Amino acid sequence: MIFMAGRKKSGTEKLKPIEKESWDPKTELGKMAKSGEITSLEDILNLGKPILEPEIIDVLLPDLESDTLEVRTTQRVTDSGKRTKFRVAVVIGDRKGHVGVGVGKSEELKPAMEYAVRNAKKCMISVKTGCGSWECRCSGQHSLPRKIEGKEGSTVVTLKPAPKGLGLASNDIVKKVLGMAGVKDVWSSTTGGSNTYNMAMATLKALDNLNLLKPAPE
Repeated sequence: MIFMAGRKKSGTEKLKPIEKESWDPKTELGKMAKSGEITSLEDILNLGKPILEPEIIDVLLPDLESDTLEVRTTQRVTDSGKRTKFRVAVVIGDRKGHVGVGVGKSEELKPAMEYAVRNAKKCMISVKTGCGSWECRCSGQHSLPRKIEGKEGSTVVTLKPAPKGLGLASNDIVKKVLGMAGVKDVWSSTTGGSNTYNMAMATLKALDNLNLLKPAPE
């Protein structure tokens, strides 16, 4: 039998980057990042290779912050008694167009949070900002270039460009993901399930879908 309870925590935390000199990369991407052949997350995304070492993100994006989206506890009743595990969902980003969402599990809270951050680093994306609002039409990078949608499980998140100064018209989970990505003005709506992790991932997928759009012809 499994019993689950959830609670949300707020407050951002500055992530401490690793020391580049002491890092011994194991993958080709890691070696390229340490040697300076790769200098940005966009370089990796253009190569289309998965990020298997979270230290790569530490080297490329040293100004990351993290925010805990949710902490849940799971109790499994066994013959030897109750066994409790923590499940933590976090969002990380530099507020400059890079964001990731991750989840971690452990019998202790601190390791679960560390696993969640490491997982989020492996899922980092680059976000294209702009101003696609007909109410604004400025040339700034405060919102999104167009309406976009993302889906995770039964949760669907729709994001629309908003005029400068509106802020993030969204629920707390979507707001945290957008804030970490550096998006300042957005209209949003959600349908389907209200699972915290699914909502965060649906928001992340919506932002990532902007990278699939073909650039407008000159």
